[in-house]
Amino acid sequence: MLYIMRHGRTDWNVRHKLQGRTDIPLNDEGRMMAAEAGKRYADIHFDICYSSPLERAKETAEIFLKGRNVPVYTDDRLVEMGFGVYEGIENSFAIDDCPINTLFKKPDKYVTVEGGESFEELFARTGEFIDNVVMPQVNSGKDILIVGHGAMNCSIIAKFRGTPLDKFWDGMTDNCQVVKLI
Repeated sequence: MLYIMRHGRTDWNVRHKLQGRTDIPLNDEGRMMAAEAGKRYADIHFDICYSSPLERAKETAEIFLKGRNVPVYTDDRLVEMGFGVYEGIENSFAIDDCPINTLFKKPDKYVTVEGGESFEELFARTGEFIDNVVMPQVNSGKDILIVGHGAMNCSIIAKFRGTPLDKFWDGMTDNCQVVKLI
């Protein structure tokens, strides 16, 4: 089986700031969310967990799996999508002509912003990770958990569901929600 989960809440989530690859830690609420999720999903078996190396995802995985004998491995291919010069911007939707808003409102029309990552790059790195690391293990009977981020998780969910780019965000999950993919 393959499961995916988004990290717990951060102060930047609360403030509606774009985090991207900026390494923002969980806040106390995010830590509590991860612990509660650990209890809520205690009946799901995991053999291995892969996490983004960003602290908010890694800490979520560690708290979520506390007390279980499940190793947590980080992989750079699971880092959040890069939002370039717009990382750290607060309430981008309040800025009418902000180019990063296209990413969220009309992803199929998105033009990569300065220093940002394209959808093609995102899909390539997450797809490579799924194909080369995860699927061989799932096919051998392992139960895998991936702990990541909004856009990065959506890219993996889109791969499994065959979601077209204009519906990319349909795969967005709540913080600390576990979704079974296969």
